[in-house]
Order: sequence, then structure tokens, then C-alpha cells
Amino acid sequence: MPIMFARSTTVHARPSYIDAGIKHVRDIVMPALTDIDGCLGMSLLIDRNSGQCIATSSWRDEESLRAGEGPVQTLRHDAAEVFHGTTEVSRWEIAVMHRDHHSERGACCRVTWIKTEPAHIDRGIDVWKMAGLPAMEELDGFCSAALMFDRASGRGVSSLTFDSAEAMEHNRERVDAIRDAGVREAGAQVLATHQFELAIAHLHVPEMA
Repeated sequence: MPIMFARSTTVHARPSYIDAGIKHVRDIVMPALTDIDGCLGMSLLIDRNSGQCIATSSWRDEESLRAGEGPVQTLRHDAAEVFHGTTEVSRWEIAVMHRDHHSERGACCRVTWIKTEPAHIDRGIDVWKMAGLPAMEELDGFCSAALMFDRASGRGVSSLTFDSAEAMEHNRERVDAIRDAGVREAGAQVLATHQFELAIAHLHVPEMA
């Protein structure tokens, strides 16, 4: 299977403008993105308390990702104004995408950012797939999981989607244990872990487990 890529824009929004931002992303950004050649879809995670929001677009290949930089930059600027926030951009190789079932309204995500030596990335992916993912699948309310990496920097991000905030909270300790065991075995370190509401789920990445 060809390697697929993703671009994530983290918006540090004013919480009071998040609903307006969601509407703008759904009505304006998403249709414009899907008109760009090579873009497959997008998702949007939001935290209404901190104002942190993450919009991620998926791309057929690295060439499409880079070719779309111009129009995406304009969309990003306009969205930041609606959110009344600042933005940071990350580009990723999609290493794993696995769904037990598609998410429904009320789904939530637990996102963990990690870092390892670039030479150890493939080992980290294998650990995540062979040990972490089977344990995640056993969690009550498990919906899907994904892993993405930036090979140049050694940074990675994993997301674990649950059917509800209650399911995510119920599994917090078990997820922490799975995460900690995985980073130890992979020789990686955790940079941050955060929980989000899944506001838009149209990333359209095929199964990659």
C-alpha cells in the first residue's frame, strides 16, 4: 500500500469562538479541501476548556501534500480568524490506521505526542502495532486508533478514539499503562497527552494496520 500523509493544524482558539470555528470548518474548509487533488478528507478535534483544536487533513501521497500547501495556507489563515486563534502546523506520515467501527456523535479522542530517535521509528511502529494495538482493541468503547510520525524529527502522535467521554474516562488508567509499556519498549518518551471531543470525523484513511 502506498504511504499516505497528513497535515495537522493546531489552533489555539478562544473557547467562546469554538462553535463558530466548527461551523466554518464544516461548511467552508472541508468542501474546499476535498476539491484539492489528492486530499482525501479531514477531522477536527476540540477542547472547549483550553481552546486547543486540531484539524487534520489526509493526503494520497507526499507529492499531493506539498502541492496543496498554497490553498491550504489560505484556508488556515481564514479559519484562524474565525477561531480568533494562532496556529501551528505539523506534517506526518500515516503509519497505522485501524477502526473497529466508525465513530458516532459524542465520540472522544485521547491523543499522545511522543519522541524517539529517528533511527528507532520503525521499531516504535512495530511495538505499537504488535503490542499496543491489540490491547487497545480490548478496551470497552474502543472505536479506532491511529499512529503518525515525522521521520526527520523523530516526533510521533497516536490517537485513540472512544465511543463517548465516559468510555474514555473509564479506560484512562488502562490506556496510561498501555502507553507507558509501549514507550518503554520502544525507547521513546511521552511529550504530552490530551483529551478531545471529536467534532468532525471524515479523515477517510483506509485500514492500515
